[in-house]
Amino acid sequence: MDIFQAIILGIIEGITEFLPISSTGHLIVASEALGLVQSETNKAFEVIIQLAAILAVVANYKDKFHIRHTVLWIKVVIAFLPLGIVGFLFKDTIKSLFTVDTVAIMFIVGGVIFLIIEYFQKDRTPSVTRVEDVSYLQALWIGIAQVFALVPGTSRAGSTIIGALLVGLSRKASAEFSFLLAMPVMVTVSGYDLLKHYQDFSGDLLPVLAAGFITSFLVAWVVMKLFIKFLERFTFNAFGIYRILFGVILLYFIYTGAINTLP
Repeated sequence: MDIFQAIILGIIEGITEFLPISSTGHLIVASEALGLVQSETNKAFEVIIQLAAILAVVANYKDKFHIRHTVLWIKVVIAFLPLGIVGFLFKDTIKSLFTVDTVAIMFIVGGVIFLIIEYFQKDRTPSVTRVEDVSYLQALWIGIAQVFALVPGTSRAGSTIIGALLVGLSRKASAEFSFLLAMPVMVTVSGYDLLKHYQDFSGDLLPVLAAGFITSFLVAWVVMKLFIKFLERFTFNAFGIYRILFGVILLYFIYTGAINTLP
């Protein structure tokens, strides 16, 4: 991997990590297009750009990292628990599900679900408009919805936002709770991967890692701000349509042999 490739992947990670469109699927396609194999070094690189995205949450919501928001973070931890427990117990089974075919199909399924939810909830009045007002029970239900993110291509952001919409959160509050919930999820996953791949961080790789890290952080920081602005005026329909189109294109690439069916 060179610096140009690192910047491209950093941009893709920064754009897709917090949008309901699955960063995994996009990184798979981008890696194929750039001719990158899933080596241990490249997996280590993905850990670094995910950590950069985590820091973007801290940068955008630094006011939430204060003792006065302790109750909010307790709710975030409650929402994290279902995914943490199921992921730990069934991690081997989950890995066996990971094929590009599954990613493509779940892109389409997730897109259809977004369109259906927006159709039936277009005239509703949300019961929660501030992320601080999420109840413990709502947090738990959002966490249960997040478990579906263990199916490749579903999107962690997508599943949590859908869960949040279904329990009464506004679009903005749903996105913001999803941002905060990314913290324990990504710290746990990235921390585990970091321990597995730390030996792959060679000195020669540092400029590449730095380029990807800085790019991912800056892009994620901007995208999160723009996403919230977008949701103040628009619905999730655009993301639903995008997911369906991306999934169909991905299936086309798979069945024409343009992309491998295994990552």
